[in-house]
Amino acid sequence: MIVTKEDWNKAHQAFLKKEKEHTRERDKLNAERRHLPMVEITKNYTFNGLKEQYSLLDLFAGKKQLIVYHFMFDPSWVEGCDGCSMMVDNIGHQAHLRARDTTLVLISRAPMEKIHPFKKRMEWTLPWYSSFNSDFNYDFGATTKQGEETHGYSVFLQDNNKVYHTYSTGARGVEYLGSNWSYLDITPMGRQEDWENSPTWVRKTPRYEWWKHHDKYTDSLS
Repeated sequence: MIVTKEDWNKAHQAFLKKEKEHTRERDKLNAERRHLPMVEITKNYTFNGLKEQYSLLDLFAGKKQLIVYHFMFDPSWVEGCDGCSMMVDNIGHQAHLRARDTTLVLISRAPMEKIHPFKKRMEWTLPWYSSFNSDFNYDFGATTKQGEETHGYSVFLQDNNKVYHTYSTGARGVEYLGSNWSYLDITPMGRQEDWENSPTWVRKTPRYEWWKHHDKYTDSLS
């Protein structure tokens, strides 16, 4: 429909009002997520890297929060899932997440002998681990009892060397993820900015002030 500039502005402003309401509702949902209960992980999981083995706590890489993307890659497959690959292609620079005490990793059931060449082909730098020798995929819904792979995210918090599972999402729940903001929004600490409704133990800073060029953070992957 072609209209005048005046009519376009009216329609546009009416829509922006609804869009802003949606943003505020999403902020409320994110706040509610930050206040969700969590469960301690007492089971020992072992993950394979290219040369070493790691515990779940190791994957935090010294950070307070860990976001795991369950990348669909069955041990029998020749290459990783195309949809999951599109997801990873849209993940931003990790220095911004690390500046908010958060690590993001990929975990698949395929062995590292398959993961590493595919990661190199895709030119990705994200940490990627194999859960081939553990129950991790099964316990967190990334592999069904029938052995079918599925995708999703799981979020963990560590405190005094204890690990807690705080949140998981899958299916269309992963669609809007990809920006640093959306990843922080699914964590219990959130963006850690002064405007957020967060648990009392979260240390918050003024909005905008922590933003830096990715090569200017004191703790960067660069």
